[in-house]
Amino acid sequence: MAEELRIHATGKAERYKELLPQVEALIGGEKDEVANMANMAAALRQAFGFFWVGFYRVIGEELVLGPFQGPVACTRIRYGKGVCGTAWKEEKSQIVPDVDLFPGHIACNSASKSEIVIPFWKEGKIAGVLDIDSDQTGSFDETDAFYLQQMLRFLVNM
Repeated sequence: MAEELRIHATGKAERYKELLPQVEALIGGEKDEVANMANMAAALRQAFGFFWVGFYRVIGEELVLGPFQGPVACTRIRYGKGVCGTAWKEEKSQIVPDVDLFPGHIACNSASKSEIVIPFWKEGKIAGVLDIDSDQTGSFDETDAFYLQQMLRFLVNM
């Protein structure tokens, strides 16, 4: 596949449906996890115009910043802290319509208004999280969670 995305749909679910096979083709032949995270983050940001898209990897007792697209970010997040640490601790996706209302939210950038965090597993344990921020409140819902979980399967099934 050429390293160029083609997204024509305007609806959220339709955009994800167009993006999924393109991301699968883009990362399918590459074995390096960091390279695949980088391309996945870039594809999501390009397709949806999200404010920030990136990965945090579990290293020891912290989430450590991995490949991302957007402004500079927090480098380390402790277990159970903020939206990312909560997703890790609770082992489930977090959809936050308004980050100012999330207890213990870590404000890496004050322009972030809503957030979705999807954990991913390797060898039966959480290996990291995909974190996406929007500069608008209420940007994420179960549609995002569903398709992002589908996309993360490409990453963990390398």
